[in-house]
Amino acid sequence: MVSSSRSSDKIPAEKVSDYDRESELKSFDDTKLGVKGLVDAGLTKIPWMFIEERQTTGMITWGCTESPESVPVIDFKEMDKDAAVRTQIIKKVGEACEKWGFFQVVNHGIPQSVLNGIIDGIRRFHEQDAETKKEWYSRDPQKKVKFNSNFDLYQSRMANWRDTLGCTMAPNPPNPEQLPAVCRDVAMEYSEQVVKLGLTLFQLLSEALGLNPNHLKDMGCAESILILGHYYPPCPEPQLTLGTSSHTDPDFFTILLQDQIGGLQVLHEDQWVDVPPIPGALVINMGDLLQLVSNNKFKSIFHRVLAKHVGPRISVACFFRGQLNSTRLYCPIKELLPEGNPPIYRETTINEYLTYYYSKGLDGNSSLPHIKL
Repeated sequence: MVSSSRSSDKIPAEKVSDYDRESELKSFDDTKLGVKGLVDAGLTKIPWMFIEERQTTGMITWGCTESPESVPVIDFKEMDKDAAVRTQIIKKVGEACEKWGFFQVVNHGIPQSVLNGIIDGIRRFHEQDAETKKEWYSRDPQKKVKFNSNFDLYQSRMANWRDTLGCTMAPNPPNPEQLPAVCRDVAMEYSEQVVKLGLTLFQLLSEALGLNPNHLKDMGCAESILILGHYYPPCPEPQLTLGTSSHTDPDFFTILLQDQIGGLQVLHEDQWVDVPPIPGALVINMGDLLQLVSNNKFKSIFHRVLAKHVGPRISVACFFRGQLNSTRLYCPIKELLPEGNPPIYRETTINEYLTYYYSKGLDGNSSLPHIKL
């Protein structure tokens, strides 16, 4: 079990000198129980590996600055029945992607029963018998379905207070028996529904960029889909850590379903702004690859999740990205490069970009400068 002995919220000098982070990380990883295993063991102080070093010196805080603005909420009702409504929705989507990089969508077509079902299914997976759950624990990148805690555990400067079930659902979905029985049916149903919504969003985004509705889809942007079911246990010292560190997403866009606990924040005009849960809504955020192909017209924005005393918080993130092993090159779309507006980024493959992203982990920095011209 990971050591949790701490006498204060600040790391004493003598502790810094003899602290063996690698051993603590390995000890935690070897339990195959994740953060929930620590909570189940009755921890009252979090292990050092979860503490942001700058937080112990008072250099940063996790607070949110009150903002008169909030992430836009866009209603998709009647979109397919009224051309004028669709035109307005496209306009709102474009404005949100340029200004915020985030928006929430309501009346998106996925039934509330399906949303509730996947949240409950992810909860069942993470709260099932520990020995059964251990069987899914892996860091093998080739596995289509796996459970672990912190994909960047050995790269990040601070581990996050979060466990995750990951399922690669496209281009080659797992066989049903490869999915955990406790959430198999709901995972397959939610995946089918969210892919339909994703394809609709690709059309809207294409049109918001002034392109043919099928432009982004025809570029292969929707060919790979990864679904992550996050579980954020209650944290005894939420002021010292984060549920998810500040980061941008390495995809074209992400569809996020969050429960009603809250904690998601976006960085807007140098201020952290809460993204309050709205019953039935889905959060849509632009990824690095869409900022790349739109030549910075649409923004991939930093976001994070706070740790909380209450919980668990459960969310389901669906990442839309191109095929990992394809040789297809992505660069700014030429139709978006009028004279006097040169490309900002060089060509890259999905595999090259993701390899760099995962090699550095959630370090608080974007990976886009790596491919900037």
